Amino acid sequence: MERGEAMLGGLLAAGHRMSLEELPDAVAEHAAAAGLRDALIYVVDIQQNVLRLLTGHGRDAAQGPGREAGELRVDATLAGRAYQSMETVVGQPAEEDAGTQIWVPMLHGSQRIGVLRAGVERGDAGAVELAGLLAGLVALLIYSKGSSSDSYLRLIRVQDMTVSAEMQWRLMPPLTFASDRVVIGAALEPAYRLGGDAFDYGVTGDIVHLAVFDAMGHDTSSGLTANLAVATCRNVRLEGRGLVETGEAIEAVLVEQFESARYVTAVLAEFDVRTGRLAWLSHGHPAPVVIRNGRWATTLECPPGHPLGTDLGVTATVCEEQLEPGDRLLLYTDGIVEARDPAKQEFGFHRFVDFVIRRCADGLGVPETLRRLVNSILEHHAGRLDDDATVLLLEWRGPPPGEEESVRQG
Repeated sequence: MERGEAMLGGLLAAGHRMSLEELPDAVAEHAAAAGLRDALIYVVDIQQNVLRLLTGHGRDAAQGPGREAGELRVDATLAGRAYQSMETVVGQPAEEDAGTQIWVPMLHGSQRIGVLRAGVERGDAGAVELAGLLAGLVALLIYSKGSSSDSYLRLIRVQDMTVSAEMQWRLMPPLTFASDRVVIGAALEPAYRLGGDAFDYGVTGDIVHLAVFDAMGHDTSSGLTANLAVATCRNVRLEGRGLVETGEAIEAVLVEQFESARYVTAVLAEFDVRTGRLAWLSHGHPAPVVIRNGRWATTLECPPGHPLGTDLGVTATVCEEQLEPGDRLLLYTDGIVEARDPAKQEFGFHRFVDFVIRRCADGLGVPETLRRLVNSILEHHAGRLDDDATVLLLEWRGPPPGEEESVRQG
């Protein structure tokens, strides 16, 4: 592994003062010295449909070095297969004496950044392992530098974005998070025209905080309303206050700002990853759904409070549910189920839940399940949604080892 130490150590040292534009050449240079030829970086667009070549020149270059494509489809290429499966894919050599081309997913935790392509000598298992390590380091460097790089942000967009959508994407946490106990994934559409939908999550020790918001309307004012709701939610959460107090604080801020002319519906929840206890409340929002053992288990009904910002005086009730290891919890906005096809037929609640169940049965992880769900909804709606559609999915993998019996006993 000496060549790997030199490659990773050298790139990590250089990366501290490297711009994102300098990264492709640096990666190719350090990779070549370790026996990984012609290394290229492809990053995924925000809708996760295409992988775009990171050249160091934003999205201006349509082609890479030689005949390399500047854009690859996620659903129809070896690169896309590596991205979807989160596993290395080995291609066939073009000639009898040629080496092997491999595609390695670039992951930051469970967040899929894109894929790394490299050429290795056939039978060189050590080089394949090195490519995996390199992909992990490149993902970390892109994650740390991407948010401040206009070149990167341009590259991962395939069309222009509204101001409201710009606010939403800058506000919300990453679309995926994973630990050894829980996986969280989210999806939002229309990605470039988001109005008032938003989600949030945060982890404090054993507690995962979850929130989904749907602001009235579909314009910049809706985005401002959702931004205020999320910012207030985080502010109160970091002060250590509970679900009811969080709702009250959001209500107060929205009333003060908009004088009851703007509101959001919301589900606020807290989940204990050690015990499986879920506490939640609703403010005029669709009820959460639990999927268990590959089938729809229950819709979590709970007496709702009024939409936040309306000042109607209807108090929300905090309800509780005991989840089981392997359960998947769905929080969503009404745009998910109300998306209509050209014949005005809704995508519908049962189709939504059944889709997630079927993808679970296929063995797909949370991020890929949601990517395919959004594509299915867009296909149903002829590629364009009239309302925001957001889903937040939590998968509980179970309590820490040795505590399973205490969970079963409640």
